[in-house]
Amino acid sequence: MNSNRFEDFFADETYVLLKNFLYNYLLRKRAIGRCRRGMGEGLVLEVGSGLSPMVTDSERIVYSELSFSALRTLKQRQGRGCFVAADAARLPFKPGAFSQVICSEVIEHLPDDRPALREMAAVLKTGGSLLITFPHRRDYFARDDSFVGHYRRYELQEVADRLKEVGLHPAEIQKVLGPLEKLTMLAVISAVSFLKRLRSEKRAAGGGTSLRIITPLFKWLNRAYCLPVWLDARLFPRFLATVLLVRAVKV
Repeated sequence: MNSNRFEDFFADETYVLLKNFLYNYLLRKRAIGRCRRGMGEGLVLEVGSGLSPMVTDSERIVYSELSFSALRTLKQRQGRGCFVAADAARLPFKPGAFSQVICSEVIEHLPDDRPALREMAAVLKTGGSLLITFPHRRDYFARDDSFVGHYRRYELQEVADRLKEVGLHPAEIQKVLGPLEKLTMLAVISAVSFLKRLRSEKRAAGGGTSLRIITPLFKWLNRAYCLPVWLDARLFPRFLATVLLVRAVKV
């Protein structure tokens, strides 16, 4: 996996403190939660959980992540579950061990996504489901994608074909985020770059405001912003979506 960029993020105080309040994380988590309803209580694997897992309400969960530092932080915060440091392309689990595999915003960070998809399919039981989210539309690739280490964005048919190659049948497709999210992230990346410069200057001057002071406001603003972003995704047609969720069943 393309881990170097995220090791930088995991070591960043701002990222660690604020990441799980971001509106786009909250909306992805809700979408996956809705998709999982009624799917049973089998063993679940989340691949590439980082600090922000999609599943936080299950006792029967294995979190798999390449970054040991991210897993250590997640374990301190999450508590329950099992935590395994592993490459998505070399999952150390028995074939058919899991009823569900969750993979959210991971495959676009891999130089070659096919080995990871094969591994995820292999550890699924027959009839089990892979829930995968990914950045949609190649034409949307921009500065925000480069900033977070994306190798690519995907067309829906491309993902469907790769899932079928490994024995997974796309059974459900949902829009998660729409064009407003793309515009927002471009603005956010510009703001982050500015704030980092500002923080460096304040530290050099011996000043600065504690991040914990602004956390409640940041949390409230992101929760409020979920509504217009959710509506935007609902109103625009699927071919304009910026993030899609596919549930694929192992046949």
